[in-house]
Amino acid sequence: MKYDIFQGLGMVLLVLGTQGAIRQLVDHDDAGLLGWLPGGFAASVTVYLLAAVAGVAVAGWAHGKAKAAGRRR
Repeated sequence: MKYDIFQGLGMVLLVLGTQGAIRQLVDHDDAGLLGWLPGGFAASVTVYLLAAVAGVAVAGWAHGKAKAAGRRR
């Protein structure tokens, strides 16, 4: 059960990070959720990409643990 939650949270991070980075690349002035972050374009794109990478890592880890426990194929 806990691995399902971690996998879901990882996917949410992946989606939010990827969507934010794409939005930022298309329209440099639209920082989205990270509009409050100082540092401008470079800082917000970096944080969005780090969120996407962290989401992939968490979701992959959770999927691997669930598979090892016999809950996935």
